[in-house]
Amino acid sequence: MPHRLRVLLLLLFLAPGARAQDADPVDVESIDAIIKAYYDVVSGPAGEIPDYERDKTLHHPDAWIAIANVDDNGAPFVTRMTLEDFYGDHAPRAEPFYEWEVERAVQRHGNMAHVWSRYASAREPDGEPYTGGVNSITLWHDGTRWWVMGWMFDRSGD
Repeated sequence: MPHRLRVLLLLLFLAPGARAQDADPVDVESIDAIIKAYYDVVSGPAGEIPDYERDKTLHHPDAWIAIANVDDNGAPFVTRMTLEDFYGDHAPRAEPFYEWEVERAVQRHGNMAHVWSRYASAREPDGEPYTGGVNSITLWHDGTRWWVMGWMFDRSGD
């Protein structure tokens, strides 16, 4: 194999996102499992850093996140980002935050699924919700496991 080709293959192999992240098989074995893990990673006490490393194993390397909102004049807009952008500087939570699913609707065709996941958020596990909403989650099964390909929620609907 020519040297240039070996170098190119090595770079592709080592490039971020070029390899699938290793996930706990329990987290990605079913739609139920990946949605449970999806909520687990964002929940926790104040002072704890959200589990970004585990969340990366749930998301496909090319996954996207979109947050719908409205500006000060009431005009709708959407912000699209990567998972890393969503987590920002990986700072500890200033306040406790617990989120869980309260209702789900799934549409599946072949190896893809769309999940409408209604959630509640509270300051303690199973506490009184202070907000809630709906996540629109796109999943893909690669023949071995489920991946989060992207998700969106509407902040203006909180």
